[in-house]
Amino acid sequence: MVGFERQWQQRNAGLRTNALVSLGAALYVLISVNIYDDDASPSRIASQIVTGIGFLGAGVIIKEGINIRGLNTAATLWCSAAIGSLTGMGFWREAGVGAIVVILAHLSLRPLGYLIGKRSLSPGLSYIIYTIKITCPKKNESNIRAILMRNIDNTALKLYSLNSSDTDTDNLMEIKASILSIGRNDNLIEEVTSMLGLQESIKKISWEIEREDKDQDNLDL
Repeated sequence: MVGFERQWQQRNAGLRTNALVSLGAALYVLISVNIYDDDASPSRIASQIVTGIGFLGAGVIIKEGINIRGLNTAATLWCSAAIGSLTGMGFWREAGVGAIVVILAHLSLRPLGYLIGKRSLSPGLSYIIYTIKITCPKKNESNIRAILMRNIDNTALKLYSLNSSDTDTDNLMEIKASILSIGRNDNLIEEVTSMLGLQESIKKISWEIEREDKDQDNLDL
């Protein structure tokens, strides 16, 4: 059930991944339950499952600029492992309740978090999209992109998109970054571009306000 909800939301770890995690956890617990040894304890296997699932969860966490995706999916994998462990120990009722709670959490808390996020915008402020354009040699493109992301990472700004394209001049690339700010932050944008302008490889750099709106949805990011 949990995997179906994740698959419906088009997440990296969908139906098969969650089903396999839950099945694997259940099988490992069954092994410990069926070992006829005084020292055998299902709780030991469960603790190892908790440790091991951390590596799988880390694989679905993706960082894009300063935005991090996959945290909810990683947490869901942990829950799937717990559900499988409960099933393996014979706690069917608890496993079923856990699965239902996980699904309800995804379905109900997502819109609630969205509403809270919208209400958190202070009166009089609006969402601003700044665009920074940088022209540099192709050989320096990756380095300039890394410096740009690092500079933004240390501010209250959010990097929403970062694209590169060829220019009319040979061997030159144009890097275009779309940056979200809550309220006007012209001085901060100027500081970021000034720091970038110190790079000798940058031929041209400029910034402008692309869009402004009270509702983040209308920015069409």
